[in-house]
Amino acid sequence: MKNQLVADVLYQVADLLDIKGEIFFKTRAYRMAAQKIETLNEDIETVVKENRLREIPGVGEALAKKIKELVETGRLEYFEKLKKEIPPELLKMLDISGLGPKKIAAVYNKLGIKTIEELRKAAEEGKLRNLEGFGEITEKNILRGIRLMDKTSGRVLLNVAYHHGNKYIEYLKKHKKIKRLSLAGSLRRMKETIGDIDILASSDEPDEIMDYFVKYYDVQRILMKGSTKSSVVLNDELQVDLRVVDDKSFGAALQYFTGSKEHNVQMRNLAIKKGFKLNEYGLFKKNTDTFITGRNEEEIYKKLGLAFIEPELRENRGEIEAAKENKLPRLVKHDDIKGDLHVHSNYSDGFETIEAIAEKSLRLGYQYVGITDHSQSLRVAHGLSKEQIVKKKKEIEKINKKLDNFRILCGTECDIKPDGTLDYDNSILKMFDFVMIGIHTSFKMSRKEATNRIIRGMENRYVNILAHPTCRLMMKREPLDLDMEKIFEAAKETNTYLEINAFPDRLDLNDYYTKLAKEQKVKFTVGTDAHSLNHMDFMRYGVATARRGWLEKKDILNTCTLKEIERIFEL
Repeated sequence: MKNQLVADVLYQVADLLDIKGEIFFKTRAYRMAAQKIETLNEDIETVVKENRLREIPGVGEALAKKIKELVETGRLEYFEKLKKEIPPELLKMLDISGLGPKKIAAVYNKLGIKTIEELRKAAEEGKLRNLEGFGEITEKNILRGIRLMDKTSGRVLLNVAYHHGNKYIEYLKKHKKIKRLSLAGSLRRMKETIGDIDILASSDEPDEIMDYFVKYYDVQRILMKGSTKSSVVLNDELQVDLRVVDDKSFGAALQYFTGSKEHNVQMRNLAIKKGFKLNEYGLFKKNTDTFITGRNEEEIYKKLGLAFIEPELRENRGEIEAAKENKLPRLVKHDDIKGDLHVHSNYSDGFETIEAIAEKSLRLGYQYVGITDHSQSLRVAHGLSKEQIVKKKKEIEKINKKLDNFRILCGTECDIKPDGTLDYDNSILKMFDFVMIGIHTSFKMSRKEATNRIIRGMENRYVNILAHPTCRLMMKREPLDLDMEKIFEAAKETNTYLEINAFPDRLDLNDYYTKLAKEQKVKFTVGTDAHSLNHMDFMRYGVATARRGWLEKKDILNTCTLKEIERIFEL
């Protein structure tokens, strides 16, 4: 589906128009169209083919023509024209947390700032704080945002790379001369951010495969083209590398190019100790260079005396030692998930009705879904009052009566106030089937204050789940400074499940903390934090993070059946 790609371009058009100072109604039209397409429950390509773009609310004739052009050609001439009218780095400034289009227009028009380096210098010299709408705090936030952008420069979120990588795989599979094909690198290991996409193929006709590879519809430019490796850059600046090897070496090459580097160093050292030599061509006898194996990864691990190590575990975090003793975890699988316990409906800031969410859940094969709308004080997300909760509960009860072997659970994502008290009192909290809590405001606190805030929230007897525990937004907001050992200890003592939030810019808890928490006997849940039906498909990224954190089915709440969930929540 091109929905997100189309939406992203429309959002950028709106941002560019804002920077240019266009009227509000014009920019709003693009943003509204982007939002509708982003949450559309069908493929935008199908809508274009069936000439139904005008049926999308807010899409008029002119906008429909632009969307059609974008879907059919992969580019929008109007967008390209806008980009030429504005210094190129102004658009990149939109990636800086705390800096929106209007502030970018201000620094450009008032101070003549055209580059991120000029912006950094002006902020360091205190030149931004006197601009209207800025101030000293905004200036500090911009500097913090620039530092954060520096850290993540050249990388994309997992979902973006996953989409492009699998689309490219689909394309390559059509070539009959390819024998075997796989993603490799950090994408195969499902890391939270990705630099380049690595693809590996085996074939007896590598030149023919490379010719086909560089003709992919989304290629912007070819960086290099050879018999064993070719590299291209896609239209959104993401690099894709293809390596073609002999089929007898495919397994060895896949193991090598999947990485990580640290894992491979340990593998090569182990091979040497056992009298072998391991590289991307195969496993060989050390002294004679006799080829031993290389056709598949399983044979290589077996020859080295190891159980097969799943790609997500290959980070040199003890997996080789565990594989030697046959003590690797039986990692959770996507099919083990029986429901999603973090979904927002149109009662708060979601776009979908509860009934539509239930229908989507059934299509996903779930036995239950938890509707967790925001609490009352979070007005920006249309948090629910007591009266709205009562109304929502009645609607859920009505829908549940029509469903067999499936249940909608009435939950909440209740805000933790700065002092650690909850946004609802206990008389309201006990109305819910389960209670999820999280921080959504006042992020700038000391380590001690933030840690105590969360612990106090978890100590409420009605709380079941802590949502997105560190509150990070990758590439936008740093995680809270927390004493994670104390958080884990409190979660265990209060029997609070820690969420692995599957939304691609969160993936919170991350894999590192997930593994640490598991070692402390903490339990987890994986939730999508969905605000549209399409977001419910993000579950795969949460499961991937759980796998990277060594989690098994038994560690995760929402691998339980409906009956087990009802027993756990005492329903």
